[in-house]
Amino acid sequence: MPDMHNARVAVYLDFDNIVMSWYDRVHGKNSYARDRQKIATDATDPEIAERLTAATIDVGAIIDYATSFGTLVLTRAYADWSAPVNAVYRSQLVARAVDLVQLFPAAAYAKNGADIRLAVDVVEDMFRLPDLTHVVIVAGDSDYVPLAQRCKRLGRYVVGVGVAGSTAKSLAAACDQFDSYDALPGVAAPPAAGRKDAAPTRRRAKKAPADPAEALLERALRLESDKEDVEWQHASAVKSLIRRLDPSFSEKALGHKSFSEFVKAHPTVAEVDESGNIVLIRLAADRA
Repeated sequence: MPDMHNARVAVYLDFDNIVMSWYDRVHGKNSYARDRQKIATDATDPEIAERLTAATIDVGAIIDYATSFGTLVLTRAYADWSAPVNAVYRSQLVARAVDLVQLFPAAAYAKNGADIRLAVDVVEDMFRLPDLTHVVIVAGDSDYVPLAQRCKRLGRYVVGVGVAGSTAKSLAAACDQFDSYDALPGVAAPPAAGRKDAAPTRRRAKKAPADPAEALLERALRLESDKEDVEWQHASAVKSLIRRLDPSFSEKALGHKSFSEFVKAHPTVAEVDESGNIVLIRLAADRA
């Protein structure tokens, strides 16, 4: 039985599914199906390029969310990476240590192409990695319901992520926890479908931090707060999450003797409560 106190996480992204679903979320139902031929023919066409840019997936938000559950032991993304609509994400994914699984065109656009390959890999990985505690499935297809159920029967905690409006209710019900991609910290909320003048707004992105350390602290606090659904967080838990988000993080390298001192140095981002035996921190009032 996996040790749930030492969480080890595997992430599987049906990338085509997320790209298409988010495109429909931004531009309206069935928009990707209508534009598919134009996208495949020339993704650099000004009109198509603008629509693709407006529907860009925030890869970092997905990976950071998965990291909030524990140590990532493997992350795989399934798509036809030769297709321009997917190829633009390759450098971002590789930078986050994501394995790119190639689905050739004949399979990538055929029914169940990614579903079957992803499902086979998940089941194999569960037996190959018996200490795996969490399985994160980034997709919205009801075809993944049997996979989610099998993962749960094998003792894994199943987390689903899908685009609002494009996720099967049966898949959400089959997971231990299901969250909308739209609601992940940092993801830009799409404008109302059909309103070309409406610019996407970044979710809870008030007064963005000026330096990377502040941004990292805020991101960790938002992720931990969303996961635990409480205002005050244990400083040790937040620090552990920061180290998972950025293994190179060191408060001492930034000139601080302790993590609490580091947090206190960023009062516009976080507040500290040291009145008890456990140090607690939370987002500053104007960022909550």
